[in-house]
Amino acid sequence: MSFAAPVVLIGITLGILAIVSWFPGFLTLGNQGLLHILEFLAVFGEGKPLQGIVTLGFTVSIVGVLLDILNFYRYQSLRD
Repeated sequence: MSFAAPVVLIGITLGILAIVSWFPGFLTLGNQGLLHILEFLAVFGEGKPLQGIVTLGFTVSIVGVLLDILNFYRYQSLRD
């Protein structure tokens, strides 16, 4: 779930911007939004947006695992 959340969120955002760019008058908004998001992802993926989204997904999943471990530890400590 921690990996899928950012991947799905970014994917939905890219999809919405792609659909928005089909409407007259919103072409620039949709294309510029897509360009900015793909450039943002390219920063984390050494120039490759797909690798960037996977890197962000793995990073968020590691944080999710660490938070689960912390929650488990705290729950065990409070029971004593």
